[in-house]
Amino acid sequence: MSRVTAADLRRRLERGERITLLDVRYHLAEPGLGEREYLEGHLPGAVFVDLDADLAAPHTGPGGRHPLPTAAPFGEAMRRAGVRAGMPVVVYDQRTSLAAGRAWWMLRNAGHEQVAVLDGGYAAWVGDGGTTEQGRVHVDAGDFRPGPDQLPRVTADLIPDLVASGHRIADVRAPERFRGDTEPIDPVAGHIPGAVNLPAAGLFTDEGTLLPVAVLRERLAGLGPGDAVSCGSGVTAAQVLWALDVAGITGVALYAGSWSDWISDPSRPVARGA
Repeated sequence: MSRVTAADLRRRLERGERITLLDVRYHLAEPGLGEREYLEGHLPGAVFVDLDADLAAPHTGPGGRHPLPTAAPFGEAMRRAGVRAGMPVVVYDQRTSLAAGRAWWMLRNAGHEQVAVLDGGYAAWVGDGGTTEQGRVHVDAGDFRPGPDQLPRVTADLIPDLVASGHRIADVRAPERFRGDTEPIDPVAGHIPGAVNLPAAGLFTDEGTLLPVAVLRERLAGLGPGDAVSCGSGVTAAQVLWALDVAGITGVALYAGSWSDWISDPSRPVARGA
């Protein structure tokens, strides 16, 4: 299962099950806040993983604001965090599983099958009465070795043919960003021509947990193999791919660079409006 509740995780840990816990709290507007939150309180035994340093390559050009790292540095970061072959991993962030979805996708893509997201994140754990601890956790190095890509991906040059063939590219940013009414992060507003808007926020409850599976399937209907998901920099798109997996919908590709990669080439067309 790719999703675990706070109550289920607590029961598994109380039974003595060995699980690698990764805390990936992340705040786009305030780098460093996630790690400070981790030091102030985290799940017992959890290791902090930094999205910018461990789950993304340096942003030096095309590839978007959070380009995927190559296998070598990602593998090193996961071994440093204690990830081991055959041992389950649970990833979590503060609430809505934004960065946790990215970590889930990357581990699954690298061949680590036993990885789940703590639905509702740290807030759900605390709200369910889970114990916490402070300070940094040091663990023995794991033996994780990334394998060949297991999940579908698309690049910018494949997008026009994808759309022309009748497949969907779902842009999961907020509607106002999709329309181009406002753009608080990237230098160009709008969306990829032919994309449809499927806001990620509509897949979660007010508490930050995923909606029931039946509702997810209804809201994600129409997406399937051959389609792709895009956002601003590929992070929220991975979160939606996690939701798709929970809903039992597979084969949808990640556009890892997303909008911030698309606009890095000024020759690519930009659409605005609904």
